[in-house]
Amino acid sequence: MSTVIEQPVEARLVAAAPRMPSIPAALHYDPREPFAVRMTFPAPATLEGVDVCWTFARELLVSGLEEPVGDGDVRVRPYGYDRLVLEFHAPEGTAVIHVRAGEVRRFLQSTAELVPVGLEHQDLDHALAELLRDAG
Repeated sequence: MSTVIEQPVEARLVAAAPRMPSIPAALHYDPREPFAVRMTFPAPATLEGVDVCWTFARELLVSGLEEPVGDGDVRVRPYGYDRLVLEFHAPEGTAVIHVRAGEVRRFLQSTAELVPVGLEHQDLDHALAELLRDAG
């Protein structure tokens, strides 16, 4: 049985209004997909009124705590004291949110306890061996 980590985070949507509204969000990590994390937003927090889930590399969060990273749909960068900016680019537009870096660090620490960064391939090798053992 695999342990999946789910951690709610307080996200603040960067908008034209001076006060950034808080929106619910959650970070997810499943060791069966050791390179990926998901960030989900429930329907009431999205313009489309449907649940939205972004999947991206765990390494983006790790590196984004220290320096701007990402060239594609998801970009991450540190901002001020204990903040992280995540940009989600889609054909419909771009959403920019702030999250507390401390929350992200705690989440990443939990993921590293399950699958240490840099050892994701070993976990995949173990999963493949189990799959082949069960098939035989």
